[in-house]
Amino acid sequence: MRMTKDLAKAQTDLAPRPNSQTAVSDVCPDREPGLQPWTPGHSEAHHVTIGYGRKVILTSSATVHSIEILNGGKLVIADSYRPILLRTKHILIGNRGQLHIGSPDCPYKGNLTISLFGRSDDTDAEHSYFGRKYIGVGTGGTLEIHGQKKLSWTFLNKTLHPGESEDNSYLFERGWGNRGIIVHVIDPKTGEVLHNDRFDTYRSKEESRRLAQYVDVVDNGMILAMVVNDEGSNNLEDSARKILTKLGSKDFHRLGFRHPWSFIALKGNASSAVEDHAIYQGTKASSEARSSRMFQSEYGEHFTITTSSQWVQEAEWTEWFDRDDERGSGDWEKLSDLHKAYPDRLCSTPMDIQAESHDGVPSNETGDVIYKSDRDYGFVCLNKDQSHGLCHNYRVRFLCGKLVRPQASISIERLSNSTVLELAEPAEGWGPGDKLVLASTDYSMHQAEEFTILPCTACGPTQVKVQGKPVFLHMGEEVDGVDMRAEVGLLSRNILVRGEMEPGCYGNEACKFFAFDTFGGHVKVERGFKSVQVSGVELQHMGQQSMGHYPVHFHMNGDVDQKGGYDPPTSVSDLSIHHTFSRCVTVHGSNGLLVKDVVGYDALGHCFFTEDGPEERNTFDHCLGLMIRAGTLLPSDRDSKMCRDITQGAFPGYVVKPPRAPAGIFHWSSPKPTFPLAAFPSCSLLPMTGTNWRHAALSHLHDTHLSSLPLSSPSPLPLSSLHPLTPSPHSSPSTPCSSYQITSRVFFGEPGPWFNKMQMDGDKTTIFHDVDGSVSEYPGAFLVKEDNWLLRHPDCIDVPDWRAAICSGHYAQIYIQTRNPASLNMQMVKDEYPDRPLTLEGALGKRKHYQQFQPVVTLGKGYTVHWDQAAPAEITVWLINFNRNDWINVGFCYPTGTTFTIISDIHNRLTKQTRKTGVFMRTTQRDKINQSHLSRGYYYWEEDTGLLFLRVKAHNEKEDFAFCSVKGCERVKITAVIPKGSSPSDCMTQAYPLHAEMPIVDVPMPRKLPSAKLRTTDHFLEVKLESYNTRFFHIKEDFAYTEVNGRKLYQPDDGVQLTVMDGHDGRLVESKGFRNSILQGVPAQIESYVNNLTDFSIVIITSKGRLVTRGPWTRILELLGADKTLKLRDKLTFVGFKGTFRPDWIRMEVDEERAKIHQVLPIPVVKKIKL
Repeated sequence: MRMTKDLAKAQTDLAPRPNSQTAVSDVCPDREPGLQPWTPGHSEAHHVTIGYGRKVILTSSATVHSIEILNGGKLVIADSYRPILLRTKHILIGNRGQLHIGSPDCPYKGNLTISLFGRSDDTDAEHSYFGRKYIGVGTGGTLEIHGQKKLSWTFLNKTLHPGESEDNSYLFERGWGNRGIIVHVIDPKTGEVLHNDRFDTYRSKEESRRLAQYVDVVDNGMILAMVVNDEGSNNLEDSARKILTKLGSKDFHRLGFRHPWSFIALKGNASSAVEDHAIYQGTKASSEARSSRMFQSEYGEHFTITTSSQWVQEAEWTEWFDRDDERGSGDWEKLSDLHKAYPDRLCSTPMDIQAESHDGVPSNETGDVIYKSDRDYGFVCLNKDQSHGLCHNYRVRFLCGKLVRPQASISIERLSNSTVLELAEPAEGWGPGDKLVLASTDYSMHQAEEFTILPCTACGPTQVKVQGKPVFLHMGEEVDGVDMRAEVGLLSRNILVRGEMEPGCYGNEACKFFAFDTFGGHVKVERGFKSVQVSGVELQHMGQQSMGHYPVHFHMNGDVDQKGGYDPPTSVSDLSIHHTFSRCVTVHGSNGLLVKDVVGYDALGHCFFTEDGPEERNTFDHCLGLMIRAGTLLPSDRDSKMCRDITQGAFPGYVVKPPRAPAGIFHWSSPKPTFPLAAFPSCSLLPMTGTNWRHAALSHLHDTHLSSLPLSSPSPLPLSSLHPLTPSPHSSPSTPCSSYQITSRVFFGEPGPWFNKMQMDGDKTTIFHDVDGSVSEYPGAFLVKEDNWLLRHPDCIDVPDWRAAICSGHYAQIYIQTRNPASLNMQMVKDEYPDRPLTLEGALGKRKHYQQFQPVVTLGKGYTVHWDQAAPAEITVWLINFNRNDWINVGFCYPTGTTFTIISDIHNRLTKQTRKTGVFMRTTQRDKINQSHLSRGYYYWEEDTGLLFLRVKAHNEKEDFAFCSVKGCERVKITAVIPKGSSPSDCMTQAYPLHAEMPIVDVPMPRKLPSAKLRTTDHFLEVKLESYNTRFFHIKEDFAYTEVNGRKLYQPDDGVQLTVMDGHDGRLVESKGFRNSILQGVPAQIESYVNNLTDFSIVIITSKGRLVTRGPWTRILELLGADKTLKLRDKLTFVGFKGTFRPDWIRMEVDEERAKIHQVLPIPVVKKIKL
């Protein structure tokens, strides 16, 4: 390694720092005493090792083969005015090695590029852990990189339309009262006017000399634009004439009285001058001198400067004259006669003439043959020329010119290939030359666009000018209460880490799918590192299409926050990761990492990636991901073509099956959503679980995102397959639907061709916690799929528009792993709803050696589990998101004659170690299963029904951001000896109604948000209606009521009660009853009532007493949207609609004893189409 001894020379290139040298050396690593300057030069064969306590500072650009920093060695990059380019194949930071570029309190201000070169097929040996082309932080290594702080991303605050740019042209105009020579000084780099002045060279020679002095002090290279207004020649003297001649003028010395003159030139370049000169034509004729020239600004924009000096003659029409009429030989309106008749009201030499009949018809449209119509002679129509023998009676007027007036103008028209972006926040740190990406607001992520920032002196703090015009529409506003604003992300940083790429793909399997080189650089952190803090860095062309080589990769690091002894905790922040070849940030087997203000753009494969699932406490705060393309590494990375090509030939019938269910319960709040994760590529063979949002992006978050979230976590990530729908003028499918509104905030399944049919396990068990009520209007409520009765209770509110229900409760998840066999399907039943089972197929392929079912359950309830084959010989139940003392009771169905061994254990998913904690003993008393404790539990084998009952209970504390306990994942393992030849283990008919329970609401439903707190006029109308009878011994009573937004209306009489609301605003209009006697007879009264209701009326119907189930009156139900095939019974509740279309939320319930509907309706009611 070569070192220079001239430290003083190197220090002269360093950027300035605060005055106190002691304070600076404490925080600025390149000012640390004792650093030796290092200038290794340029040699790709130079292997560099910095070790044994050597501390060096790189002060200039360099090229080396590799850099290894070991055994107390330290490399610091100087913060220099001059850009530094460091090229190397890899940088390895080993035990006690350190690499420092800036610090948190002294961020790097210069421009640094670390360029990693090399090919995948290089002949030199690759590192066994890091591979090739890397920055690697090994055990005991320190990596500190801190670039300048800049706003990472924000929202667009004004909609951009295709081709739109800002109107920033310049126009300067003067007339009377501004006599003399007008001068503008214009910056050729930007087209901005720097200064302007006027010199009255008609009045005095002193003004002429001042003009000469003014031009003389203008810097060479500036544009001078000059015009004469009115008169400028009277007192011109030689100094002005000479300096204008030097500028390139050939006409200035010939200026005469009131001569128009215009001039444009670059000072110092006489050949650039353009000029025009005209002669004054007197008070009644126009004359003009005009010059124009195009220039190109420093950033490629074109602008045109135009100067104009002129005498303008304006004109106006006289009044209408009618001296003669059609009697006699015809109608004669001669100019000479009119002058005599109206001497002061008509000019001597008109510029034009118009004639029309007295009823206003122009002379050329009357059908008359006109003898003469001439401005100098007048108008004549002769009767003898007309076929009908008589002209119309005409009137005439003349266009007369005014006296000329002076007008001078200087204009700058920017042939604007630029656009001004209006942002939601001040663009802190953004400057000319920085690159931005503007996210798509359509369903196609490929409508994201890149721009380069231009200088803009006129821009405010929340405005930036960019080069080019948008090709696509980018929304910058709310639509129907939905925030549709495009994200604007910063791609440029003053520290760049990049991979050097070959011009095309070469020599690997990825070339089947990519025409470009995918062997980029990567940054990888090994377990046991000493410190890693990276901020303010741009990573470009990073990542490789091979496992373990990603732009930023924390690999099996364990705890990297205070829990692991790292203070400050490990973090990566303010990163711009773009045009990469394998993900953005990967967290594998690492906990407690902070990933903040990171922009990931144009990457292959999942952008923000927690690899295994057990990773905990990792926070993704205010990150943005967009345009994430398919990659080859994992099945869920791939598109359909990759799926087919990669699996082809594996073995006959092979189809990849990824996990079909998400892990965990997720929570949503909306302080302001700020975490859009990128579009995850999907594969038609591999249906993905992942929230589908507009432009295929996940929702914005401002909180913690984990691979699997605990129930107590405040994180607001919505669970898979809940689709918030955001309308956009360009979000329509091929079917035209411009006349329809699409306003649902979320929906479960089948909204159109983009989403699946909601029949996968993860879809069926979807649950979504609306923390602040910003989605459902019920703060703290949960949204569940409408047909998931494991999670529902009697007070849940149906939302037919979403295929969902709003519920309350305490929820968690269990994993049920099965072996021998693994190919079976499972049916789970909640004892409170035995007629509503949930069927699950398992998260893994049927060819696996084990299967895993992952239902979300309501805590404190009883369930039974059944199978479509003989029960599995081994079942392991994992407790996920269970807090201490949380429990459920489960009855597993087994064949008669089965014997059991049941234990409990704790499994650590990071260390892969399992520890037995207790055993389950058989009891003959079913209630005793509730007395289970850590070391001993009880199971009850009910052979009559074939159900094995036990309580699954958590005995250990769980941290807020974990989904298992502090000691590991608590499990119950059942090993069964099952008689051979046993039939399918389905105990449903034996179990119920024996073990059925009355549905109970454990957690009351939250109160609906008041309308004053809603962000939009769109809202929900909550309706609850019930028709039922009660018995007290032999006494039977009927009741029916309708409740609208908390207002309850009881039905007084037998028959039906119709309650009407306005579908525009949800206002209660009226409630009217119709007795059974009316329903049994001629139903004209009720039919007339319904027919006379206005369109867009919501109509709610309840019945009381014994309903008349047949007859003509039922036609009104069909008119209001009821299914005519549904047969009525004694009790009826119905939510209908009077209008020209049928909303999805129309619903009818009928029963002999009790009919009940509890749902919310979207207000206003709008027509929608199935996409």
